[in-house]
Amino acid sequence: MTILKLAVKNLLGAGMRTWLNVIVLSFCFVLIIFFQGLLEGINRQVATDMVNSVYGGGQIWHADYDPYDPLSLQDAHGPLPPGIQSLVEEGRATPLLFIQGSIYPEGRFVSVLLKGIDPAQKIMDLPMEALAEETEEIPVIIGARMAKDVGLAEGDTVMLRWRDADGTFDAQEARVVRVFRTSVQMVDSGQLWLSIERLQHMAQMEGEVTLATLGQEVSPPDEGRESWLFKDQNFLLSDLIDMIKAKKAGSSIYYVILMFMAMLAIFNTQLLSIFRRRKEMGTLMALGFTRGKVIRLFTLEGGLHAVLATLVGAVYGGPLMYWTYAKGISLPASYDQWGMALGEKMIPIFTAGLIIGTTILVLIITTVVSYLPTRKIAKLKPTDALRGRFST
Repeated sequence: MTILKLAVKNLLGAGMRTWLNVIVLSFCFVLIIFFQGLLEGINRQVATDMVNSVYGGGQIWHADYDPYDPLSLQDAHGPLPPGIQSLVEEGRATPLLFIQGSIYPEGRFVSVLLKGIDPAQKIMDLPMEALAEETEEIPVIIGARMAKDVGLAEGDTVMLRWRDADGTFDAQEARVVRVFRTSVQMVDSGQLWLSIERLQHMAQMEGEVTLATLGQEVSPPDEGRESWLFKDQNFLLSDLIDMIKAKKAGSSIYYVILMFMAMLAIFNTQLLSIFRRRKEMGTLMALGFTRGKVIRLFTLEGGLHAVLATLVGAVYGGPLMYWTYAKGISLPASYDQWGMALGEKMIPIFTAGLIIGTTILVLIITTVVSYLPTRKIAKLKPTDALRGRFST
């Protein structure tokens, strides 16, 4: 307790030198927590939106389907096994059919992916009810990005061409019955949504689908595993998870630089303090302090920088983090081009584990850096210290 009181007294007595170190360290502390929380918020937001709008509780793919190979769509379709079909009839899964097509807005050729879906489905968070409308043209729904790219709006018509199961090309006018906004580009860019029954009839693929999306917490049946492959959320979100990990690894470089600057300041302060306080150390040893106690005293003084930095950081960092969590961070108009399922705002998430873990990490690093210069005290003789010299 005596060492602690003496360390606090010496630390506060250093005045401006102490507070400059504390402010720099608190800045690093808050910045690390803020950007880690921001990445975690983006991760959860993107994953949640993609699960709700695309992946559901997992997907069952036709064995020939490859989302990265458009040519696989020619053969990636077939009738669902009875077990999966039962889930569809119970409303616990929804089937989808994908085929390649093209449209000709204002005489331009645009390749699109035609996606058939049940207008009444509730598995995927997509507003597809308008596909049930009866029109002379083929009713289609497109996303806001797609509408902007091709210059279409609700009520517009466009020539739609596709190739059926026999390889025969056909064409017909399509009418945009709805334009919807979504943060998930996977259901927007380059895609036209149609009623699955309409698309099956157009492509002469009656009763055939490309994949089925399961509802949350719905287990896939065992039958048909040879020709229909189950993909869980971990598999479907693996690209997103890898990307977030890469971003965290890249951002850690900046954290290391910030921490290095703060630790360098503390190291220099400790080194200067030991050099200038030689007589004080000699006096303490003459009064009965062992070398170990003197080392603990100076190490504790350095470690208390992290404690003060935590308190100072909480004063201005706490309100800042609460405000960004409550209000979010608005994205610029160009955020649609980032290729991620981001909404109009990013909401950081600051978990207790993140805050406590960062605090402990900063405290440990600060204590270690504070200890390094004190090793010279182990060779110090009280008589030399009282004369203001170090032992050789």
